[in-house]
Amino acid sequence: MKVVFLAPSYPPEMQQYTRGLAEVGASVYGVGDQPLSALPRSLKQHLEDYLQVPRLLDDDDVVARVHAWMRGRAVDRVLANWEVMVLTAARLRERFGVPGMSVATVEGFRDKQLMKERVAAAGLRVPRSVRVRTATDAREGAARIGYPLVLKPISGAGSADTYEVRNERDLEDALARMTHVEEASLEEFIEGEEFTYDTVCIGGKPAFANVAQYLPKPLIARTNEWLSPVIVTVRDLAQPALADGITLGNNVLEALGMGDGFTHMEWFRKPDGEVVFGEIGCRPGGACLVDQMNYTCDIDLFREWARAVCWNTFEARAPRKYNAAIIFKRAIGNGRITKITGLNEFMRRYGEHVVESKLLPIGAARRNWKHTLLSDGHILLRHPDWATACELANIVANDVTLYAE
Repeated sequence: MKVVFLAPSYPPEMQQYTRGLAEVGASVYGVGDQPLSALPRSLKQHLEDYLQVPRLLDDDDVVARVHAWMRGRAVDRVLANWEVMVLTAARLRERFGVPGMSVATVEGFRDKQLMKERVAAAGLRVPRSVRVRTATDAREGAARIGYPLVLKPISGAGSADTYEVRNERDLEDALARMTHVEEASLEEFIEGEEFTYDTVCIGGKPAFANVAQYLPKPLIARTNEWLSPVIVTVRDLAQPALADGITLGNNVLEALGMGDGFTHMEWFRKPDGEVVFGEIGCRPGGACLVDQMNYTCDIDLFREWARAVCWNTFEARAPRKYNAAIIFKRAIGNGRITKITGLNEFMRRYGEHVVESKLLPIGAARRNWKHTLLSDGHILLRHPDWATACELANIVANDVTLYAE
């Protein structure tokens, strides 16, 4: 099994998918923009060969270079798990004539307006929305849909460049911040709780599924600096409160023609119980979500994903043992981390439930919280009881504090 894997070293978690591919017997041909000498040894040991390209996001150039590089060698799969590379992978699959989702199918996972149109055509509830390319488009769309609204990039990832728009002034402010965005989706604001539905699919059917809840919603977390965003995976997927959301997720997979691999979907549960589709990507969730799912089930999804996309099997047992909560911390102040309070006390009392503590150390430079959800590090904990897991996460969010100056 010869696999071309795009971007095997960045984002950093891609190194784990490279490992997974090698561990299930694939020969991995990596394509990235870093020189081979700059790759960590732990990654290089899993690569059969490596091609450095000058501009990884230059789609046409990458397709041409990879095609020339692999000429004369068999190619069985072309894969990418980084959002910005999934269309490039689809183009290469078509060029090589190998199995996997087509460009037309993948476009339904990348273009948020096309995505909603295809999901709505299947009779599923989506936010009312319009595609906007100019400020005039946005103003006309707002008049047609009505406030409140959300404005976000057509092909964005996460909640970057995403704005809640409550009135005309908010709209003008958001438009002024998005002059670098060529296309956007203006859509109905959905009030309610926000969840994920994550899967590893084989032939469009989930071989593994997960639900996680955002506390608070990402849009709130992205616009309030001193909040500590929390994501909690749900141990009990059989509870009635999640049934409609899971059904919605499975119907979305069918509507969009999902093939093999990871999906990451977001959906809403309104106060009246109605479930509404948010958006979906044909790739894994970021911000350590796969790690959370691994801790939820004591599983290695990096390896099981590789098995699914290479051999169409999923071998690991995946009993759901825990609710796993990750809490992202943002330092107060600017500059370098000078002090961390509350951590020692929390670890003394509840350390048995902590599986990762990866806060930035004293002396490290504070990160730009607007550029990364990872912020200034995280604590990841787990507990079999939902209420207890959320309570412990809340303690970390409120009582553990990083300071910078």
